Amino acid sequence: MKPITIKSVELHTVCLPYLAPFETSFGAETDKIAVLVELTTAAGVIGWGECSIEWWPGYGHETAVTAQHILSEFMLPAIIGESVEHPREFPAMIKRFRGNHHARAGLEAAVWDAFAKTNDMRLTDLFARCASPGHESEGRATVGVSIGIQPSLDDTVAVVCKRLKEGYGRIKLKIKRGWDIEVARAVRAAHPDILLMLDANSDYHPEDAERLAQLDQFKLLMIEQPLAHDDIYDHGKLQKRLRTRVCLDESVKSASDLQIALQVGAIGILNLKPARVGGFSECLEIYRICSEKSLPLWVGGMLETGVGRAANVSFAALPAVNLPSDISATDRYFAADVTEPPFVLGPESTLAVPDGAGIGVEIQRERLAAAKQRWLNRNANGGA
Repeated sequence: MKPITIKSVELHTVCLPYLAPFETSFGAETDKIAVLVELTTAAGVIGWGECSIEWWPGYGHETAVTAQHILSEFMLPAIIGESVEHPREFPAMIKRFRGNHHARAGLEAAVWDAFAKTNDMRLTDLFARCASPGHESEGRATVGVSIGIQPSLDDTVAVVCKRLKEGYGRIKLKIKRGWDIEVARAVRAAHPDILLMLDANSDYHPEDAERLAQLDQFKLLMIEQPLAHDDIYDHGKLQKRLRTRVCLDESVKSASDLQIALQVGAIGILNLKPARVGGFSECLEIYRICSEKSLPLWVGGMLETGVGRAANVSFAALPAVNLPSDISATDRYFAADVTEPPFVLGPESTLAVPDGAGIGVEIQRERLAAAKQRWLNRNANGGA
């Protein structure tokens, strides 16, 4: 395959308004913040990646400002002018810089996109070539929808009904202490047979185990990350007290973390977010482990723009991603994304992998400029 040589990289920090606020146990978010990475090769091929991030350190330690700093001051000077024989070699080029997984994931994603385009292939097929034989892309990803915390139980049931009518086959409800058992009961009463899961975003403590065990009655697919964001040990103890499978998210930041979680029995399902684990090279190693261990797997979302959404769909189309992923259609979140064409929910609750080379979507420069200006305006107002 043809290698690439990195000529230049430009960073675009953007802010896109959500169609409606998205509330979790962290609070309500009204805008999507991201640092988009535009990488140009010596041959003039442009690859795009997304540092899907927030303006404040909520989900993780990083912010849009720290990502800009780490990328521009450290990672970019280390790679400009360098050749890449294959994207899986790229993490070694920035290995000396610790942490900052979201920043490095966005940069690595741009390398994967540019490499796939240089070799005239879809990103999903490039991922498949890096997996074991028999793991060819299915060309589409089965997806679900995430529903934030609503003002009331009636509002929650109404939103669930709306998403089911749109064609989503799996519902995820955000919960927190005090907003859990009753909301699960209300939704399950209204829809006894839907595929339903709950996401706690680390809001519970080990002493809440008895309350969490009460959720077993609702026939849940999983409870996602109920305990601390950096915990594995207590999740193992909790799993022994639950019939419902525990799904880890924030706790698994590497293939090594996953191995530990498996050894202590802390995990029944994995939510794999490329941004959280530092990029698609690490994703592929985690994918291999899940496949070999028969661990149920799905790709989580960070409410990405079309850049990150396209890359995530490409990965989620691999066959060992065997549970519905959190990669909803574009119109679930944005009136106008920075890319075209939009992602549209298809038959059987799926999103199709774009046909073009690389991520298969095109940046709309006017929309990109508007989203950058919105970030500048928001940042000037202290993030308000």
